[in-house]
Amino acid sequence: MSEDAAAKDVWAEFFGLLPPVADQDPEEPRRRGLFSRLREGLTRPRQAISPQLAGIFEGKLVEESSWEDLEDALIGADCGVDATTELVSYLRDETAQGRIVGGRQLAKALWQRIAVEMGEEAPSIALGHGPTVILVVGVNGSGTTTTVGKLAHRVVIGAADTFRAAAIEQLAVWAERSGAQLVRQAHGADPGAVAYDAVAAGRARGADVVLIDTAGRLQTQRNLMDELKKVAGVVSKVDPTAPHEVLLVLDATTGQNGLSQAALFAEAAGVTGVVLTKVDGTAKGGIVVAIRRQLGIPVKIIGTGETLDDLQPFESRAFAEAIFSPER
Repeated sequence: MSEDAAAKDVWAEFFGLLPPVADQDPEEPRRRGLFSRLREGLTRPRQAISPQLAGIFEGKLVEESSWEDLEDALIGADCGVDATTELVSYLRDETAQGRIVGGRQLAKALWQRIAVEMGEEAPSIALGHGPTVILVVGVNGSGTTTTVGKLAHRVVIGAADTFRAAAIEQLAVWAERSGAQLVRQAHGADPGAVAYDAVAAGRARGADVVLIDTAGRLQTQRNLMDELKKVAGVVSKVDPTAPHEVLLVLDATTGQNGLSQAALFAEAAGVTGVVLTKVDGTAKGGIVVAIRRQLGIPVKIIGTGETLDDLQPFESRAFAEAIFSPER
């Protein structure tokens, strides 16, 4: 199977169009190409943490001094204090019980435990009988509009970021590339009206998904967060069950500030999942561990580059192994 075919299957799985794969091993043939591409995209965060862990992983025995080094490395990778404390405590106990002997076993136990922390079941978005309405939210510059464009396939796109004329034009380009239908109004129009029209159009045209690009906004600006609540309320007038998903786009390079964003957006819009972008541009990919542990919000999609193929459904095992396992 080609990488392109494998990618289509993985996205079909993500949207509930294929049954889940029983064996989630990233080395399984149909996913091997995707795992390799993910590992390549995560080169920078892996190279940042690998030197700090190399001495620990290469040792025949796990020394007492190794635990402090491991804590420093995980906190430096933005895993957060709470998650780091739990991880190190778990690994120390496993070592004391004799289930971990030596650095290589410690390395494997580390990334496997991180995968468990992030949730081993692959996140998904199940398509319903009508269009599945997905609000895409986030601060300016995080990549919300680009993410909507990359996800566009058999969908109606609502250009509700009417504050930025460039956002509407950018979505128009993505819609043309993918064949998606774009619902738009003039720059400065009411975002709620655009969202309403997009959901109505999706229902009328039998679309699978309606993706609504909301205005990029700072989570500290209360009036803009109130506008976001209004957009969510408007779409429910067309479909009382909508929005079915609210995806928060986070720029991985923001580090711990992402936790503040996630908490406030979750309060305003009921975030159901995170799209983590620009992971290839940061040395702190561990932020996904902190988000999951402190907020309980799963990372559903990950972006490791600028091209369409660099956006992938998130798989905790593949991600943890790609960053935290030794080079192989």
